[in-house]
Amino acid sequence: MDIDKLFKVPKLPTGGNKRKMPQAPTPEMLKRMKLDDSPSSTGGQASVPTNGDRVKVRKATVRDEEDEEAMDEDESEDFAPGGDADYFVEEDEDGRFFGGGLTSEQKEILNIFDKSGGEGVREDVEELSITGIRRLIQRFERAADKNQDQRSKYPDDPTKFIDSEADLDTSIKALLPLAQVPVLAYPELVRSGTVEKLVGLLSHENADIALDIVELVNELTDEDVGDEGDEDEDAQQDKEAALKSLIEALLEQSILELLVDNLRRLKEDEESDRQGVFHVLGVFENVLGFNPQLSGLLITKTKLLSWLLARLQVKKHDENRGYAAEILSILLQNNRPNRLEFGKQDGVETLLTVLSQFRRRNPVDSDEAEFMENIFDTLCSALGEPEIKDLFLKSEGVDLMVLMMKEKMESRSRAIKVLDHAMSGSAGTTACETFVEALGLKSLFAALMGKGSKKHKTGATPASEDTSHVLSITSSLFSNLPSDGPARVRVLAKFVESNYEKVDKLLEIRETAQVRLKAAEANIEIEKRELLDEGEEIGPEEEEAWYLQRLDEGLYTLQTVDYILAWIVMEDDGIRSHVQQMLDRRSKSLKDIAKTLQIYYDNVDEAEQPAPEEDMARAPSQKEILTALIGFLEGC
Repeated sequence: MDIDKLFKVPKLPTGGNKRKMPQAPTPEMLKRMKLDDSPSSTGGQASVPTNGDRVKVRKATVRDEEDEEAMDEDESEDFAPGGDADYFVEEDEDGRFFGGGLTSEQKEILNIFDKSGGEGVREDVEELSITGIRRLIQRFERAADKNQDQRSKYPDDPTKFIDSEADLDTSIKALLPLAQVPVLAYPELVRSGTVEKLVGLLSHENADIALDIVELVNELTDEDVGDEGDEDEDAQQDKEAALKSLIEALLEQSILELLVDNLRRLKEDEESDRQGVFHVLGVFENVLGFNPQLSGLLITKTKLLSWLLARLQVKKHDENRGYAAEILSILLQNNRPNRLEFGKQDGVETLLTVLSQFRRRNPVDSDEAEFMENIFDTLCSALGEPEIKDLFLKSEGVDLMVLMMKEKMESRSRAIKVLDHAMSGSAGTTACETFVEALGLKSLFAALMGKGSKKHKTGATPASEDTSHVLSITSSLFSNLPSDGPARVRVLAKFVESNYEKVDKLLEIRETAQVRLKAAEANIEIEKRELLDEGEEIGPEEEEAWYLQRLDEGLYTLQTVDYILAWIVMEDDGIRSHVQQMLDRRSKSLKDIAKTLQIYYDNVDEAEQPAPEEDMARAPSQKEILTALIGFLEGC
């Protein structure tokens, strides 16, 4: 078992936390709005000023159902859509809304919608039976065929096909409710060949039609499709099977390539295009949530990666920039080919450039803070590859992270985390040397001692997480720096200065970890007894689960601290005497440190160790280092 890998994987966003674009008020929402009380207290009618005129609106009163029906008929022509008493009221000079918060253009659109045949479409949707579903599909196919026919006949005369385009727009939007009944609707979409026609419209000359399709596909492929509420296991399986069939049919029509092509023709300074980009990214998240292996296809078959990297560099932050960072982090998660391609396209340099803006300022809000976190995590994920570590060094990433560590900003903790990933393993040797040369030791040990950080005020990153990464960096320094080099001497000197205060800090952290571990051991013993009482056998799977639980509850910290203590005790006699004295006060000895390292040794993954026949000049393996440290401690 490779413990380093278990505890160095950055937390990346998953499909379960899907972003949602804030929606504008819909006609249905407006119809549910209640009538507000009129300013007049005498009843009857009240006048509300708007643009110098006064528009008479009725005050809300209690009426019987018969009166309601009569009033509905009287008001159908002269009252606002949805029965909103404040519908016609505009903003005041300060920009505050007295009414529904809609622009005059939006109000006009809703008036047209209410007077049009939109109600007929909604009637079809009210009961989504198989008959209603087929009717919606047929209406869409007729509208698509008619529009295609008229566009081909009159390509230079938009007046000839504009009506059919409006009908096509309406018929596409009418398919949105099919996401409520995936088990019924999706097999019908696939069987009828409608999926092919839908994907084909992504190349429509009118970008608005393509945007309609993108929005529809985003809704249909969402992991939360179907009616809300608890579902039994069989219903859930049916829904997943229906979603799988739809996504596979979309992929057969090369939808990913077409979506990326649409990204390049959208202009985000327009609101509709901005929402279109958001929906395209939503489709990518849906598809990757369905099958993470498709991330390789997205990188190799499309130009999505170059688009994402360019989008991240836009200085103005918005929802789509944050979403692009999320998608990039998902694409690089546990995928070596994607990470290498990311490196080839100067991804490391791009991310470092983006992160440099947070060196001396904090994110302005929670959205930008999430964006910064995603960029740091993406970089951590990519640094799992030795080739990316080399690019990180060439781009002076270590120097930038050291500068961030010196600043009292939110990026400080994340910079420590990135350095942990960059300096880990034998491939991190050069990064360790560069870190010492860049004067990173001062900031590192200041973080260990809890100095110069505002994390206790912001609460952005737990202190324990910072401490874990600092300890991991320190252990990497001892593992990777040459034993006779000046850099290693400088690291060791840090533990001697100020009357061994950093050694005392390690012993303090060790004691805290032991307390946590003892509590975890007690809980594990209870679980063991319960299993034995029930006649269950304790196998390797249970033992592995309990070991992981111990690691999470203090054993990992204890192992890292004892690894560092073993190194400094072995290399400096003064430190050894001090540690022995402090352990003796706690009724402990160096042999207790050796026992911890033995557990560490027993659980190091053998597969990660170099083969014996490899070059003898290679760096010693982790097991070889642990063997030497344990032998020394037991001999003391």
